[in-house]
Amino acid sequence: MNKSTLALAVTLAALANQATAAGFIEDSKATLNLRNFYFNADNRESQDDVGLAASRSSQAEEWGQGFQLNFVSGYTEGTVGFGVDAIGLVGVKLDSGGTASKADRSRTPGALFPLESDGSAVDNYGKAGVTGKVRISKTEARIGTLQPKLPVINFNDGRLLPQTFEGAQVTSAEIDGLTLTAGQLESTKTRSSTDDIALRIGGAGSFQGKAADSNEFIFAGGDYKITKDLTAQYYYGNLEDFYKQHFLGLTHNLALPVGALKTDLRYFNSGSDGKNGSAAGRTEGYRSSGFWRAGDSNTGEVDNNTWSALFTYSLSGHALSAGYQQVSGDSAFPFVSQGDGATAYLITDRQIGKFASAGERTWLAEYGYDFSSAGIPGLKATVTYLSGSNIDSNASDRKEWERDLRLDYALQDGPLKGLGFSWRNATFRSNAATDLDENRLIVSYSLPLL
Repeated sequence: MNKSTLALAVTLAALANQATAAGFIEDSKATLNLRNFYFNADNRESQDDVGLAASRSSQAEEWGQGFQLNFVSGYTEGTVGFGVDAIGLVGVKLDSGGTASKADRSRTPGALFPLESDGSAVDNYGKAGVTGKVRISKTEARIGTLQPKLPVINFNDGRLLPQTFEGAQVTSAEIDGLTLTAGQLESTKTRSSTDDIALRIGGAGSFQGKAADSNEFIFAGGDYKITKDLTAQYYYGNLEDFYKQHFLGLTHNLALPVGALKTDLRYFNSGSDGKNGSAAGRTEGYRSSGFWRAGDSNTGEVDNNTWSALFTYSLSGHALSAGYQQVSGDSAFPFVSQGDGATAYLITDRQIGKFASAGERTWLAEYGYDFSSAGIPGLKATVTYLSGSNIDSNASDRKEWERDLRLDYALQDGPLKGLGFSWRNATFRSNAATDLDENRLIVSYSLPLL
């Protein structure tokens, strides 16, 4: 039994003696979230100049229905309050491209479902988790299934079902304006998987049939509200045998005579940890993606500084953003990723690309409009363009760009109030990776049960 499972069992045992206490049931909530998801990705062009297959890849296409049941309890009465949360996730295949290994198929399974041994998508899959929680004053400890949303670790929710982690986390807001968070994660269920797997980063490999991974990610940090408009952040993350990372962030909202300006500044400093810091360890697979120099014994070692600035001017329903991000060092930006979809806390983490390669410099422009200002509440549109260049490579002039278009609409009244529709279209072009066109059509609805 791992540490988080043992601690969860102790918490649930204590809760069982007080489950009937007022507050635990009275403050409980249950919600069923429905998500109908169509996914289509078309690899537009092979990139044989960067070592990819010379023939054009098949179109990836899937359609599924997701069900997410969330139960959030209240707390038992007393100085120490106990509670329990639970999540249940089920994905049902409505259509898929068939068998990925068959060359005569015009389309293959995409990224919504786990695959069978023959490469076809499963008919359905599910996963569940339980979280015990304890509250004392304004401090809460959570043990079990977690979905952290922090600068150094962030769960992914970009497909049919979201990612979950197993571990423990403590959050404290005892001091006004200061929120402190610390914890440890041991494993994850990725968005398209039912298995608990260990943690790693992009570029990690295997050695003699054994995967290079870690069962310990430690994180700690806090948000301090200096004024009502200025917030400072510091966070630390350490994935054992891979990397250590420091994050500094600053956000500021400025009211102007006409409109408002938001500033978002971010800086990451990342270095090697444990086996990643030695040539022997990197040979075992504890390595990072980045600039691979022939004959360089430091190849694959985490060495990264990434900073960014994003400015957003808003007026009525309009929002215009401009940003810049610079990735320095010999490695790509490191973050927890099992290769099945992961989220990095970068202004450039968008629908397809992350623009986080070693040496990359990225400009970003975005325009969004909320049609409520035009008398159509619930309708929003956003268009984004990113251009990255200076990617470190043995070849010259490596660059990429992406254009994203997103339309969202939610019903504002009636029996289906809150029913949401979203179309997300993206075009990605690069001479360092595969060109890709992608469409996502999503219909979502939340049904309160308690």
